[in-house]
Amino acid sequence: MRKSVLFDPITIGSLELKNRVMMPSMLTNEVHKKDGVPTDFHMIHYGARALGGVGLILLEGTGISADGRIFETDLGLWNEEQMVGMKRLVDLLHGYGSKVGVQLSHAGRKSEVPGRVIAPSAIAYSDEYRQPEAMNVEDIQTVVEQFKSSAALAEKAGFDVLEIHVAHGYLLNQFITPLVNKRTDSYGGSLENRYRIVREVIHAVKSVFSGAVWARISGAEYDEAGTTADEFVTIAQWMREDGIELIDVSSGGVINRAPDAIYPGYQVQLGSRIKNEVGIPISVVGILGSPELAEYILRSNQSDLIALGRPLLSNPNWLWHAARELGTIENYKVFNEAYERGKRF
Repeated sequence: MRKSVLFDPITIGSLELKNRVMMPSMLTNEVHKKDGVPTDFHMIHYGARALGGVGLILLEGTGISADGRIFETDLGLWNEEQMVGMKRLVDLLHGYGSKVGVQLSHAGRKSEVPGRVIAPSAIAYSDEYRQPEAMNVEDIQTVVEQFKSSAALAEKAGFDVLEIHVAHGYLLNQFITPLVNKRTDSYGGSLENRYRIVREVIHAVKSVFSGAVWARISGAEYDEAGTTADEFVTIAQWMREDGIELIDVSSGGVINRAPDAIYPGYQVQLGSRIKNEVGIPISVVGILGSPELAEYILRSNQSDLIALGRPLLSNPNWLWHAARELGTIENYKVFNEAYERGKRF
């Protein structure tokens, strides 16, 4: 029988995962009451992936405040009612064998909810978006405290992982990039100043959350005037020093521009450079639905985890089919004896 690294357990910091497959955060826009509370849909949606054997499930981008959401139908984690709903979901997923994380986010200038829109500088994302207000220092400290409060609720809900969203052009990413951050105070100008709010958020979150703290970054901005590859290596080093245990590497979203070419594994090199030069565990994402490709990325030590978005949306039992394709079906542990019959299908 072949041995597959994809199905090997891994320990990252204090977190133990049963395999190397992670479901990354993907918005579902299913909170129709607009109250941020998980619904039966979320129990079924994420529960199916847990039943399918996914090692780690990261819930969709979750707002730290009502006006920090991307859409009004997003999940939220700024009050006790939301925390109770999240705990119910976490307990369910734990019961089916998956570890669970939450991605905490503030949309900044990309928010589409009614109310005040804020950003490092008063620059709109595009003509279709509202022009944001430039944040003052008090606004910045309020956001840091909102991340902290949400992290405290995440602790009560029992999450294993908390991922800070510093990617895809949302608020913390807006501070990082010189394409958006035109400030002249201590939160603008140099790379270290632009990173300052991220450091403050990390320290605030870690002061109240005892689980693993990760960060998601956009490792390429697709603009020559944006954050450079060398600067992302520096940012990753700072994140590691500040206590981040894994960096989840994606790309884009800062400006309305796509990469010149999108192909299987097109973002892997962004993560592998950070992994090799900084020595921090990473996960990679982006058209990785081929089990052979996922296996190769892990075997060649380009990543520690494989994040599968659309493949897991398409097939909650992706792991089962991957085990067949890789010839390692015996490595795949089904939920119970009744499901063993499926192995002979």
